[in-house]
Amino acid sequence: MKAIRIDQYGDERVLQVVEVAKPEPASDQVLIKVYAAGVNPLDWKIRDGAGARFGMSLPIFLGSEIAGVVEKVGQEVIGLSVGDEVYGMVKAGGYAEYALANANEVAPKPATIDFLHAVAVPLAGLTAWQAMFNEGKLGAGQKILITAAAGGVGSLAVQLAKAKGAIVTGMASGENETFVRALGADVFVDYTKQPFDEVVTNMDVVFDAVGGDTFERAFKCLKKKGIIVTSVAFPAAGQGEAYDVRVARVLCKPDRDELDQISQLVLDGKLQPHVSHIFPLEQVGMAHQLSKQGRTRGKIILQLSARY
Repeated sequence: MKAIRIDQYGDERVLQVVEVAKPEPASDQVLIKVYAAGVNPLDWKIRDGAGARFGMSLPIFLGSEIAGVVEKVGQEVIGLSVGDEVYGMVKAGGYAEYALANANEVAPKPATIDFLHAVAVPLAGLTAWQAMFNEGKLGAGQKILITAAAGGVGSLAVQLAKAKGAIVTGMASGENETFVRALGADVFVDYTKQPFDEVVTNMDVVFDAVGGDTFERAFKCLKKKGIIVTSVAFPAAGQGEAYDVRVARVLCKPDRDELDQISQLVLDGKLQPHVSHIFPLEQVGMAHQLSKQGRTRGKIILQLSARY
């Protein structure tokens, strides 16, 4: 089978399409024929060298988010059968024609969306869910600022926050205003036209998916005792004390129960994943370049099968 592997860290040139044997599932795993794989910033960060910091060993098979069909089931697996359409997260090797997944890290794919749209949900949706609801404790009637609201994570975060009954301010460039408002944002802020931290105030929660200067300035948008949750920055100890706010960082973890809840929102028509670009496996380098620019509307996808 074909898969994407790196034998050294570096730019897109280290990405290799290799032929490897189809893996065999352990007793608690399923083998999935991959129809689509999600491209995430984590992938090119690992490729650039973060893999070493994460304790990973070369060679590395990239990819952490898949949608496909169960082809083989370990003998201890309950609740999944050959032929089931599933989606979810994998520890590695998602950029491949077949991938192994722990049975508790994938869920039935919502029947209302195809594989290409389904794969835009697991990692991005769980990141937003865990940031806003687990860490931020966002509830109905509360105000939240979502940075990068047009991106793969942000576009789902806006919809999830609205489904919870929150009052959402979405931030993106002006060209994305119509898109972000259509997702359900109550207020739109164009960060290219005005300093967002001068117009956004009194937020209960900020969900930051940008980092850097945006993360630093977003503290001023919170009410006292509010919380900023970031999926990209690395907050320093005590960083929120000057503003009397809390700070948290979310590291997305596979969670079958949470993914099932997200799936139900898809089935109920309250959550619609958006796909920005679709590339064949052989053009993974182009997909990484586009992801690294951070300007996409929705998710970047690798398509591994003509069926979707």
